[in-house]
Amino acid sequence: MINPEDPADNAPDPLVHHIVAQGPRGAVAVAGIATAVVILLWVLFYLLVFVPRSG
Repeated sequence: MINPEDPADNAPDPLVHHIVAQGPRGAVAVAGIATAVVILLWVLFYLLVFVPRSG
C-alpha cells in the first residue's frame, strides 16, 4: 500500500484551516485581472479598428 495510515487518524493542521478559511482570493484576483485584460483589448480593438472605419 502506498499510504498505509488511515487519513482519519491524522490530526488536522491549524495552518491549513486558517488558509482555507480566508477563501479563494488568489483565484478571484487572477479571474479579475484576466477579465480586465479582455475588456481592455476589446475597447482598444473597437477604438483602433471600428471607429476609424466609420468616419
